[in-house]
Parts: sequence; C-alpha cells; structure tokens
Amino acid sequence: MSARHSVVLGCGSYLPEKVLTNEDMTKFVDTSDEWIVQRTGIQQRHIAAEGQYTSDLAVEAAKAALADAGLDVEDIDLIVVATATPDNTFPATAVEVQQKLGMRHGYAFDLQAVCSGFVYAVSTVDAYLRGGLAKRALVIGAETFSRILDWEDRTTCVLFGDGAGAMVMEAREGTAEEAGRGVLSCQLRSDGSHKEKLYVDGGPSTTQTTGHLRMQGREVFKHAVGMVTDVIKAAFEDAKVTADDLDWFVPHQANKRIIDASAKKLSIAPEKVVQTVALHGNTSAASIPLALDSIVREGKVKPGDLVMLEAMGGGFTWGAVLLRW
Repeated sequence: MSARHSVVLGCGSYLPEKVLTNEDMTKFVDTSDEWIVQRTGIQQRHIAAEGQYTSDLAVEAAKAALADAGLDVEDIDLIVVATATPDNTFPATAVEVQQKLGMRHGYAFDLQAVCSGFVYAVSTVDAYLRGGLAKRALVIGAETFSRILDWEDRTTCVLFGDGAGAMVMEAREGTAEEAGRGVLSCQLRSDGSHKEKLYVDGGPSTTQTTGHLRMQGREVFKHAVGMVTDVIKAAFEDAKVTADDLDWFVPHQANKRIIDASAKKLSIAPEKVVQTVALHGNTSAASIPLALDSIVREGKVKPGDLVMLEAMGGGFTWGAVLLRW
C-alpha cells in the first residue's frame, strides 16, 4: 500500500451567546475576580442556553469548518466528536451531528478522553485517513461542561465553560514530509492511577446519575507540566524538529500558569504561544480547536507553519499532535 498522510483543509468554532464573567460569579459563589484571575488567568466563560446541547454547538463549529474548507457535508465520509458531555448516554453525539447536518452516508462516532479528546480525535482520524478508512473527516471537540459542574464548589465551577471547535481533514497520497504539509507526529499517553485527581462522581453503571466534576487542583497542576512536556519532546524527536522550528504552540486552555510553565520549560517563545483561556475558560475537548481557530481567523497561521497541539485531561490522558499547516 502506498504511503498516505492527512492534511487540514479548514477549521471553525462556535461559542454560546451567554457570557458569564468573574464578577457575575461573585453573586452566587464565594469568590472574586482577583482570586480567579490570579490562579487561572480566566476572566469569563460562555454558557450554553437552556435547550442548547453539545450536538448543537458541534454542528455550528462543523458548518464553520466546512465553509472555511470550501466543502459541504456531501464531501465528508467520517465524523468524530470528542466530548465528555454527550447529549445522551447513547447514541453517540457524532450521530446526532451527522443527522443535524443532513448527512446520510459515511459513519460517525464519539471519542472520550476528556480535555485531551481533540488531540486523541485528530490522532485517530489521522490513522483512519492514512489507513484508507475515509477520504475526508470532520473532527470536532464540543462540550457543555456547565451541565456537570457543582455550582456551589468555587474551586471548580469558576474554571469551565462551553463551546465547540472543528477541523476538516483529508487524506493525501505520499508523506507529509514530501508534501511539506500535514500531520507529522501523534503522541498519546494515559495513566489510570490518577483517576481520583480529576473525575466526575457519577455515571450509568455506578450511580445511574450524571454526577458532578471533582478535582484536586494542586495535584493536577503538579503533574500537568511534566506530562505534557514529555509528549511534546517525543513529537519533536519523531519529526526531527526542535522548539525553535515551531511557529505556533496551541495548548489545552486550562490554566494560564500551566501554559506559561510548559512553554518556559520547553523554551518556546511567548509570542508563539496561543492563549484564549481568559475569554473562554476551560472548554475541555473544545479548547484546542477554539484556540487554533482564533489565530486562523486573525490570519496569523500561514501555509507551511509548524503547529503543536497539546493537552492533558482526566484519567489522566495526555497527548500532542505536530502538524505542518
């Protein structure tokens, strides 16, 4: 079988209209704007409207990505939605997205790796495209984390928001190195021994409830920087490049302090680091495509740019994708 690689054709994003500022939060939880900004860098987050579901956010992001790629749904034969907040226990939210887009062909499924979900989804789709299981795919990260928060827990409810981001990927003949474009390296890791540090205390098999997000913030912070730098270094080595070659570092938008510490440890220049956490909060699987789309919309990403996507999430899961734009 001849070599194949996958390329990004377009991207898009969507944020719900409702904005919840730090000042708004002080009205119902014991916190302050200063406390939140100092510890996280977050100033506001978007919250899905009543009756607005994860699939609805995903569809809007998908439409934007298709428009950016100059394609329509008939050109897609695979949809993968990374989410930890599906519309229903089943069917997959991706099937809901497929239906809402009016797509009656191809196939669709969800992927669950929490905040690392988009990196896992891009890696999975890259393998499917290279393996000949699809020609073009919609890769979507979409979350309504506001639905699983304990709004009385000030240590967690201030951190998260809702949103969605998407990319269109396509299989091409030859290698990414030869083409000067496409996915160069995917690095994925997990370690279930850390479950109690970040999890939701419910589920169909355990409590028959949705549950709420629980987190040991200091423990997550302690592990985050070391874990993400591991996969980033592995991706650099795999692609035979260095941090100096990087044009854009697009990390999971969880906490400004984690982002800054990771970039510093890897000697990535601050001007290459994309940060949207102040405006979006932590949108889990949606955070990377939201951040990526923000700089694409601003015209900052040029053909041939080297882009690193990186995330860590509950489980723990973590991973990195290095691609040439």
